[in-house]
Amino acid sequence: MREFDLTLPSEKRIHLRVGIHLGDVVENDGDIFGDAVNVASRIESLAEGGGVCLTQQVHDHVHNKIDIPLVNMGKRSLKNVSEPIEVYKMVMPWDEGKATSPTKLDKRRIAVLPLSNISPDPRDQYLVDGMTEELISTLSKIGELKVISRTSIMRYKTTSKSIDEIAKDLSVGSIIEGTIRKVSDDLRISVQLIDAQTDEHLWSQDYDRKLDNVFGIQKEIALKVSEALKIQLLSYEKDDLGRRATGNTQAYTLYLKGRYFWNERTEHDLEKAAKYFEEAIKLDSQYALAYSGLADCYVIQGAYGWMMPADAFPKAKECAMKAIGIDPRLAEPHATLGDVFNSYEGRWIESEVEYKRAIELKPSYATGHMWYGLLLLFLRRTKEAQEQITLAFELDPLSRVGRLNLANALIYAGKPRDAIARLKTQLEADPDFAYVHNTLAWAYFLDAKAGEAISEMKLAVATSGDDPILKAELACVLGFSGRRDEANQILEELEEASKAKYFSKMKMAQVLFATGKTDDAFRCLEEAREDHSVFTQHGGYPLDMMVFPCFAEVKEDPRWDAFAKHLRIPEV
Repeated sequence: MREFDLTLPSEKRIHLRVGIHLGDVVENDGDIFGDAVNVASRIESLAEGGGVCLTQQVHDHVHNKIDIPLVNMGKRSLKNVSEPIEVYKMVMPWDEGKATSPTKLDKRRIAVLPLSNISPDPRDQYLVDGMTEELISTLSKIGELKVISRTSIMRYKTTSKSIDEIAKDLSVGSIIEGTIRKVSDDLRISVQLIDAQTDEHLWSQDYDRKLDNVFGIQKEIALKVSEALKIQLLSYEKDDLGRRATGNTQAYTLYLKGRYFWNERTEHDLEKAAKYFEEAIKLDSQYALAYSGLADCYVIQGAYGWMMPADAFPKAKECAMKAIGIDPRLAEPHATLGDVFNSYEGRWIESEVEYKRAIELKPSYATGHMWYGLLLLFLRRTKEAQEQITLAFELDPLSRVGRLNLANALIYAGKPRDAIARLKTQLEADPDFAYVHNTLAWAYFLDAKAGEAISEMKLAVATSGDDPILKAELACVLGFSGRRDEANQILEELEEASKAKYFSKMKMAQVLFATGKTDDAFRCLEEAREDHSVFTQHGGYPLDMMVFPCFAEVKEDPRWDAFAKHLRIPEV
């Protein structure tokens, strides 16, 4: 409109103003009504000619998705609107010289930086990291806060960046930082809440505790943060914050050690984590968090092929159900149960219910949003999937996996070129992340660039240290590109290696399809159905077989219909 106006005499130019709000709208006989319409119409009058104003709700959804700066105009009292509304102005490119202040960071979007260990014994690091994670988890239960996930936070464990730089990286308006000093059983925990934009200390507190009296600290800090940020907690939120997981100090310490090793995500560390969780349960048989941690160990071991799915997932389900039985309002085991329903039992409706429950209980739970988004991708509800994966990424903006899944969502939406652009950008930040090369290879392949796909997949294999799953992916790309001799050589290596160590039958079936061994592939599919490796993410998740054109002949075979119907795989 601006470009059009510039061609007209000044007296004939049209000066538009736009107001944007988010909410329910009622339509009747071509007209629209409702509180949302009223608010939008009121803030429209605050915009300058050719300008756009939007409310806090819209700002929260778009502030890190657009390049146009947003400037906070403060709270405005609007006619027929009971409470003042926070309003933002879009600074248009032709108005940038007029902008006098930067975008105001949202104070209720908060990052808990890794607490610093100033104890004389460096072996106490597990306690410090554990309490950081517990504080993030506690604050994540408050619906009005958007709390950055642990994965992104731990990138700053040894950083030299300033508060201002970290705030810009994470788009947060508030930051919590602190220290822990442990000497014998004495703890001193110092915490402060900082306004990231002004560097003003909004609140600080020192806590002197004995180790056996440390359980309520996260609640105390959460309440003080809520008070400082003027958040009115709902009654159930106060109850959730006050719920004590265990009264056994030794069990609590073992749980923190378990989480410390679980976050390392190696096969050996997962085994150590499981032992710590088991020891915590022996000391407190009603410790719901320890059961939840043990369930998470089994889920990861089953998904990564470190345990047979038929061994891992039933144990994960048993532990998750036990945790929920003890504490139904604990979010994590609901998400874990959802993953069991999704990755092992193929119960899509029940899986969605559990994911939604986890997110309801813990609105800032990035993992819950991500897993739910992956389920929606599989169910071909692509738009909803992208929304959930985007929410997860906003809560965990430095997550390599989150960024990768945003690209996967584009691939499954039939937009490989958009995915390629995103993945190339990610490679600049994560050149050693094998699965970026893997996903980029498939995007190239779907964009009819087989040569680039093969080169990229070889990089994935090399970067991973010859990971068998990625070797299978390379065999698929080679086979479907007409280079079956090379694909068959990899197939022989995988078959030989599978005699000594478990390898997913589902992934093996995909390689067999790519090398033209259709009868063997369908026999392998049946074995995958029997060992429950069909839906595990690292075992050969079948979404690519449902969507990628290279598997079109497979889906035309009546044996595929029988297989899909038996497992209730959604139709594309």
